[in-house]
Amino acid sequence: MATTALPYLPESPRAIYNATWEDILPYYDALASRPLTAETADAWLRDWSALEEMLRECAATAHVASTTDTADAAKEADEVRWSSTINPKIAEQQTRLARRILDLGYERADLVTTLRRFRNTADLFREENVPLKAQLSRLDTEYNRITGGLTVQWDGAEKTIPQLRPYQLSPDRAIRERAFRSGTEPYITRRDALADLFNRQYALRQQVARNADFANYRDYMHREKNRFDYTPADCAQFHAAVEETVVPALTRIYARHATQLGLDRLRPWDAANDPAGRPPLHPFADADALIAGGRRIFAHLDPTLGGYFDQMADAGLLDLDSRKGKRPGGYCTSFPYRGLPFIFMNAVGVATDVDTLLHEAGHAFHNFEARQQPLIFQRHPGSEMAEVASMSMELLTAPYLAEEAGGYYTVDDARRARAEHLEGILASLAHIATIDAFQQWVYTDAAGANADARDAAWVRIFDRFNAGLDYDGLRAEKVSRWYRQLHVFLYPFYYIEYGIAQIGALQVWRNSKANHAEALAAYRRALALGATKPLPELFTAAGAQLAFDTGAIAPLVRLVEDELVTLVD
Repeated sequence: MATTALPYLPESPRAIYNATWEDILPYYDALASRPLTAETADAWLRDWSALEEMLRECAATAHVASTTDTADAAKEADEVRWSSTINPKIAEQQTRLARRILDLGYERADLVTTLRRFRNTADLFREENVPLKAQLSRLDTEYNRITGGLTVQWDGAEKTIPQLRPYQLSPDRAIRERAFRSGTEPYITRRDALADLFNRQYALRQQVARNADFANYRDYMHREKNRFDYTPADCAQFHAAVEETVVPALTRIYARHATQLGLDRLRPWDAANDPAGRPPLHPFADADALIAGGRRIFAHLDPTLGGYFDQMADAGLLDLDSRKGKRPGGYCTSFPYRGLPFIFMNAVGVATDVDTLLHEAGHAFHNFEARQQPLIFQRHPGSEMAEVASMSMELLTAPYLAEEAGGYYTVDDARRARAEHLEGILASLAHIATIDAFQQWVYTDAAGANADARDAAWVRIFDRFNAGLDYDGLRAEKVSRWYRQLHVFLYPFYYIEYGIAQIGALQVWRNSKANHAEALAAYRRALALGATKPLPELFTAAGAQLAFDTGAIAPLVRLVEDELVTLVD
């Protein structure tokens, strides 16, 4: 989305990548001092948007470089400079400019949600929080450094934690247990260091909330994330609905698996492997094969979406393999100046890697579709709808997973992969409720400041949503699960969105079973709206309803269970 360089704009992101804040501030000063009237507001907003595109491109470039190579000190220094020094000051200037447009009383039909966000940001801004958020960004880098370097010894070879996944799916139960324990051990060993890191994050976050006149960080973050269309009480309703509908369904599934395996109860290392005792699915040999399969699937799904994926692959915007020194996890970010997304993941050749690629590709397609919106402020609707884009893509591509339709599997293996994916959706809903309920407790109960109390609360909440698995004698392993949940450390309260979105995505999938072409068209129309409509209207455009209650969720859980019957029988 490049624009002609103007006196108050850099020539390009490359020209300011190594800039200091003192180099960047004059661009904001120029916009802040430039005459602003109702007649000039549109042009002023376009120029502000162009500046933000360049700055966000720089920040994204530094983040990608650092997370793909956590051992490189220079890359880490760039990431720290952007995330902890420059970005907090950018947020301050964004508030400064937002107040100008708000004070003007400017209105535009396609900017209603944007202006509402501007107003919210201005209301929340406190100058004393700028250095606190800079400190928090530095702590984020510390978490990346700790977890990015975690490896284990496996049969004499050094492996990353993600590289244990194939062994965790082995038909040999002893190997599965060994892989489970090996994967949790590094987090158990580093529990005290991670708990101390979180103590520092917790104190800073609660102070940020108090500075902004909120009772706690939970309430602050609910506002900071522009959650205008639902409340913490709605989140609690979601937890209750999951407990009432999803947990019993999972318990039934686990019971069937235990019977197939000849076990009384499943241990955690038994939950994800094939209950029929077959070797784990191995859909691709390497990252190149994963990309090639993605090209075929998306071309079958929709020529335009297939073209988007080809563009990313051809431009080297897919970093998919797991390797030492690479941060765990997966994400999709965007380079807004170029109008292109980037996908990061840690693939090791298992079925969930295919799911992850399809998921992140949904984010990428959202980026492509929404870039038609003229201003950067109009393109990202918030995490809830962003996750509808990604989770729907996992389900919309299901008909194309078999090799005969361009995918990775034989027909029988494709059925098995679909069944494992649907079971994973139910498991993910339980996990989402666990993470969100835990974070709600952490920041609203005074005991959240204490590391031991946090671990005890985690165990209690974990047990509420994981009734079908036997963790007897595995308390430390159970506790370690939240320490490896990077969202709790890096993106606090960014998790309920996954649950809200999954309910939306299941509705999109339900629509696709009746008319796949119409469901896909509605999905793309909703993505193209970007952030120009409120969340309930975006859901409606996609053919879904924003819902949190048992009445809405129970039929979707039954749909998943019914589909599983057709796939496993």
